[in-house]
Amino acid sequence: MEAGKRTIRDIFNRGRNLEIPFFQRAYVWDTEQWQRFLEDMIMVSTTKRPYFLGSVILKQQDTTSNKDSILTVIDGQQRLTTLNIFLKVLCLKNNSDNDFTETFKKQRDKSIILLHNHNDQESFNKVVNLESLTVFKDVSENDNILSAYNFFNENISTDDLENSIDFFNILDNILFVGIDLGYEEDEQQIFDTINSLGVRLTTAELLKNYFFKRNELDNYIKYWKQIFEKDDDTKIYWDREITTGRLRRTFIDLFFYSYLQIKIQEPELKVNTEDKIEFSKVENLFESYKRFIRDYKLDKIIILNELKEYAHLFKENFDFDIVNNELNSDNGIERINAIIFGLDTSTLIPYSLFILKNVTDENQRNELFAFIESYVMRRMVVKATTKNYNQLFTDRLISNKILSKEQFVEYLEGRNDKVNYLPNDTELKQGFENSILINKQTAGIVYLIESKIRNRNKQATQLLGISKYSLEHLMPKKWENKWNSVSTKEAKDFRNFKLKTLGNLAIITQSLNASIRDSNWPTKKRGSGNKEGLKHYSGGIETLAPYLELNEWNETEIEKRAEFLLGKAKEIWTAE
Repeated sequence: MEAGKRTIRDIFNRGRNLEIPFFQRAYVWDTEQWQRFLEDMIMVSTTKRPYFLGSVILKQQDTTSNKDSILTVIDGQQRLTTLNIFLKVLCLKNNSDNDFTETFKKQRDKSIILLHNHNDQESFNKVVNLESLTVFKDVSENDNILSAYNFFNENISTDDLENSIDFFNILDNILFVGIDLGYEEDEQQIFDTINSLGVRLTTAELLKNYFFKRNELDNYIKYWKQIFEKDDDTKIYWDREITTGRLRRTFIDLFFYSYLQIKIQEPELKVNTEDKIEFSKVENLFESYKRFIRDYKLDKIIILNELKEYAHLFKENFDFDIVNNELNSDNGIERINAIIFGLDTSTLIPYSLFILKNVTDENQRNELFAFIESYVMRRMVVKATTKNYNQLFTDRLISNKILSKEQFVEYLEGRNDKVNYLPNDTELKQGFENSILINKQTAGIVYLIESKIRNRNKQATQLLGISKYSLEHLMPKKWENKWNSVSTKEAKDFRNFKLKTLGNLAIITQSLNASIRDSNWPTKKRGSGNKEGLKHYSGGIETLAPYLELNEWNETEIEKRAEFLLGKAKEIWTAE
């Protein structure tokens, strides 16, 4: 890597091409940026002082010796494109188009140095090859290249030409922070390092330009555009961001990660353990793809065909909006979605995708999904560790081809695993009686029970999505002022413990007003004045409504409700 100060002439070396990745997103600058750019160019020209125009990162491509050098524009697309358009207009207005040619076109054949992406190539070439000024009419609202040309053509005035703007003043005083990368260097790492400059490049963008070259437009349309960029709804789906652990990740990145975890488990590829560990790191996903395909000598077209098939399955089955919509009581991928997106358990995605691809029998598939729900929720109730979930759900279950409930049970029993164990009914009982969980987990446990028993009882009130409910302590944490007192410190400690357990926690449709939340039991149930209570916000909630008929709520009733929830959980989350 070489870094340092660069002039326009340094960047636009006339013996080489600068190539914006062909499948990069389009040029996006608009009026606000163009106006500022114009003002900055006037300032540079009049003051003749050095002006840094930001960073430009170029990466050497692997080219044969008889071809001109080609550098990929990793960062700087917007600035370099705007500079070309602005100076083209300036030269045409000054009747000095030869100055533009001698700077921004190659010396040998006068061809364009800056090779644009597929979105903007036609418009950009049209602008920089103009021989005289024109006005482009009926410009598409998405064509920012022609719009930029029209803006500069309209806004560079005669007064500017006479007094303010000089082509060579700009050429001599514009500077860049330049970073030149060798062919083998990792551009993703550079992006992470200079992230403070606002540079961002997604794994999907890197992979798109890794898989497809400028002469592979048909393959791009077949294997990428039709899958990930077909229309606005498709783009919105794949660009959706969710939080996974400490990271914000798009659906398309989750998909590429999941496919890779499935692929590296194929026994015939014989991926070694060290590489599996490396390829499971989210932060290095792009480099993992490149090295995996290179080192294990994989055919890109075969990979693209598989990606296409898996991507269809992913889009058809993984739906974040389940957190906002009523959850079906039937076992299957919908309930797994609620656990993944409602309870932040994205580690289930690779294995779930593997099941969807390889289990064609719907009953077998849904039975397995039901067992996964039982496994995850039982462990959640007893506060079992999730630290090994990534290894379990992205490695062992896939590599061992666990594709039925019976195989999953046999796998767990065969390992006698104290880390990945399935809690039995005794342990589940202790969990409902004693576990103190974070609010999201508690709400999820109660919600998933509610979704099963409500449908069984044919409740008329619609169940909302998991995200629509608030968690409420029936006996409030601040009980001492308005609830019956207890006589001993031991009794007080016991109450303070019990009110944090599952038997005292319920889901309601809206958080209570603070004054009602801490009121005594009768007031908390009915509300006071214009402030509604539990009864108003618990319509049809089977896990709560019956208990609002009680005249008193205490530690005994908390334990009884815990026993009720336990009974339902044992029916729903079986542990054969």
